Amino acid sequence: MPKPKPFLICLLLTLITIPIHSIPTTSKLEQRTFIIRVNYEAKPSIFPSHQHWYQSSLNSISSSLNPPKQIQILHTYDTLFHGFSAHLTDPEANLLSKQPHILDLIPEQVRDIHTTRSPLFLGLQPSSNTSSLLEESDFGSDLVIGVLDTGIWPEHPSFNDRDLTAIPAKWRGYCPSDFPCNKKIIGARFFCEGYEATNGKMNGSTEIRSPRDSDGHGTHTASISAGRYVFPADTLGYAKGIAAGMAPKARLAVYKVCWTSGCYDSDILKAFEQAVIDGVDVISLSVGGVVVPYYLDTIAIAAFGAVKNGVFVSASAGNGGPGGSSVTNVAPWVTTVGAGSIDRDFPAEVLLGNGKRVLGMSVYSGPGFRPGKLYPIFYAGNRDGGGGSEGGDGYSGSLCLDGSLDPDLVKGKIVLCDRGINSRVAKGQVVKDAGGIGMILANAVFDGEGLVADCHVLPATAVGSASGDVIRRYIGSSLKKSVVPTATIIFHGTRVGVRPAPVVAAFSARGPNPQTPEILKPDLIAPGLNILASWTQRIGPSGLTVDNRRAEFNILSGTSMACPHVSGLAALLKAAHPEWSPAAIRSALMTTAYTVDNQGGIMKDESTGNESTVMDYGAGHVHPQKAMDPGLVYDLTTYDYIDFLCNSNYTINNIELITKKKRDCRDAKRAGHVGNLNYPTISYVFVQYGQHKMSSHSIRIATNVGDPTSVYKVKINPPMDTNVTVEPEQLSFRRVGQKLNFLVRVQVESIKLSAGSSVTKSGSIVWSDGKHTVTSPLIVTMQQPL
Repeated sequence: MPKPKPFLICLLLTLITIPIHSIPTTSKLEQRTFIIRVNYEAKPSIFPSHQHWYQSSLNSISSSLNPPKQIQILHTYDTLFHGFSAHLTDPEANLLSKQPHILDLIPEQVRDIHTTRSPLFLGLQPSSNTSSLLEESDFGSDLVIGVLDTGIWPEHPSFNDRDLTAIPAKWRGYCPSDFPCNKKIIGARFFCEGYEATNGKMNGSTEIRSPRDSDGHGTHTASISAGRYVFPADTLGYAKGIAAGMAPKARLAVYKVCWTSGCYDSDILKAFEQAVIDGVDVISLSVGGVVVPYYLDTIAIAAFGAVKNGVFVSASAGNGGPGGSSVTNVAPWVTTVGAGSIDRDFPAEVLLGNGKRVLGMSVYSGPGFRPGKLYPIFYAGNRDGGGGSEGGDGYSGSLCLDGSLDPDLVKGKIVLCDRGINSRVAKGQVVKDAGGIGMILANAVFDGEGLVADCHVLPATAVGSASGDVIRRYIGSSLKKSVVPTATIIFHGTRVGVRPAPVVAAFSARGPNPQTPEILKPDLIAPGLNILASWTQRIGPSGLTVDNRRAEFNILSGTSMACPHVSGLAALLKAAHPEWSPAAIRSALMTTAYTVDNQGGIMKDESTGNESTVMDYGAGHVHPQKAMDPGLVYDLTTYDYIDFLCNSNYTINNIELITKKKRDCRDAKRAGHVGNLNYPTISYVFVQYGQHKMSSHSIRIATNVGDPTSVYKVKINPPMDTNVTVEPEQLSFRRVGQKLNFLVRVQVESIKLSAGSSVTKSGSIVWSDGKHTVTSPLIVTMQQPL
């Protein structure tokens, strides 16, 4: 969903080491979950297993408490991480930290969950004339995508196994006896121990202790990555067509880790570990949280272990846009995906009583407004007579919060609601409960002009921030003249061939990378705005419990929807190129991405209508067909990532927490800096400490995956007011798999900046052999210290 919920728990910004660092809490007896790293090799032989040893460690502190109590292990981790998780008070955590084999305690973070046309928009369809990615990869057959989300609705036609071959022999996963797995959904598990430790046992009315999806989000994301072809498909009559995921023959393994109050780190880490043990090829994670150092980020730690085992990990960039430095899931071994639009929308305009028309967006099917008839319009935020003190609850009334609208003032009217706090569709239910007949949902200034189509429970449409101001002014001016303001909503159904497209979705999280600005994030964007995909039968398309409608498909927006597009594409690329590493797959997607829309201009920023930048879209919008044959890739191994961590000035203990390996960083630090990571994008950060001229350099290693004999020449598009050189200017390859180095040197002159401010400029470096074009964004950031 484009607006993330408030987090229920905050992650510490400093690592708890031995002796344990101070743990700020509101109460010493308040419990929370810790993920505990253990010296795995120190297990005494008296214990038959590590789990017995871990439980003994907890029992030893339990017996010292007054009164004694039993503390149980939530999860044991043996593959990507060595240790366990437990729900502890601060005194218990301090006691545990004093045991010699306990290395670290990481407080748990709670994360939030962040199609009929997108395959066509991406150019992803079988072709009788040329070799397509779908055909080259056999539609992803035998590749396994692990989806960590809210579960799945297995009976949906998108998950049928008709004509699929036998389950791949490599698969080691599990499916409960009471869950209808098949040759499409080949694994299904759920992890709720961390969730229940904080929230108590589920009552069964709204949650299911099963991989079955009662929310819809997981079913939606799973079908985007690997849904089968389904016809006909639509949502309430909108977006009619053939539904399909990116890799229609790929197998799905479902790991339910998200529940009504969020997705808990201890469960996510266990699911990552199990997915790798089971044998997935790709992990798709449409959840996120606050950005912290990588050694405190459970997702970063888990993803490192997965990538080390050859598993591609894609994660949503977050929905905190359009503000800067809002991107999440920023570890360089994770492919971070932002959201763009496709060339389809669902216009629903507002016609005001003064004849003005205001563009809106909606998915609504039901009793509409009578053609040609205008209805009274009400806004609780107008204190000059349109509501406010008369309209009930003032500020909360303008936001249409639960119980804030006076039925005597709202009945029979269209209500203008401001976006914020409660969900967009919930505002419509509040209006409906108060007797309103329709709703106009206006963006806040921060949201800009980005429009999201929701399945509303009454006639409703969303309008941009400026359009909301137009409507408010009309209401205010009418009331001053003692004229009843009126309006109606006109629904235009589905529109295709929209221009410009793609645009960067307003909600899509933006760079710069708040943890490591030298690594550009997000990496790229993919379709994430108004995406139709499969839906659960446990809840209506609005997602509200009072919505009794049922739909096989639903239209949702968010980087949650963009992430599984890339997950599915990664499965296709892995099937077409089984020898490629996760880093090579990401490189192929990034260096072939595009930044030009279907009108021939730079992609627009939906929130402003202006040109977007690399901080909005990263390397650009995915281009699957070109990614199949990128020519060159920038590959990486776990050793490269460890060097990166060394150059990030992490301690040996910090690095071991992520990698499970001790590393002497002296050689790595002599070799370069964080920007030397062999990443497909190149970014420099210059801090102006009084010097007039500054320079830096980066080394990149290109691997030939194209024609055996090929010569690539470089084209430099330098950022404004910078001097960029590349040595050598030509790379001559003699075989597939050959690696050649080149050096990029950047020189800049200081500029006048106010204290604490910065400015970013972008360009690119393009290698071409006449057939392939390999593009790397080049970013220069100038900072003035405080």
